[in-house]
Amino acid sequence: MTASVEARETAQLAAQAAADKLATDVSIVDVSDRLAITDAFVLASAPSERQVQAIVDEVEDRLREHGVKPVRREGVAEARWVLLDFVDVVVHVQHAEERAYYALERLWKDCPTIPFVDSTAPPAAADGDPAEPQAPAR
Repeated sequence: MTASVEARETAQLAAQAAADKLATDVSIVDVSDRLAITDAFVLASAPSERQVQAIVDEVEDRLREHGVKPVRREGVAEARWVLLDFVDVVVHVQHAEERAYYALERLWKDCPTIPFVDSTAPPAAADGDPAEPQAPAR
């Protein structure tokens, strides 16, 4: 069983909201085969508690605009690891230190990932194409 279409869409919205607030290492893990309580995890990191809180606020606001509200919020006071439970999707926004220490990707490495591409990121340079123009050779 894979994550439902609704869960995948919600996860993509949450991931993009996190990326829009400059979250790093944004990824989506399909945990539907391993957990009966949710379909997907959205994982995101930030370098400070203030940035963690900004990401959390943006995720909540963006999903609320689509009629999705969290049923549970944990860790908001400390803003080191905030968990937002949207039932089919659980969003983990972690301080970079917690992300490295707990390594949720390692714990869920047997689960497939759901591709996420930041729609606001500049396109990557193709092989052989320099990212910046170079001065002509003399």
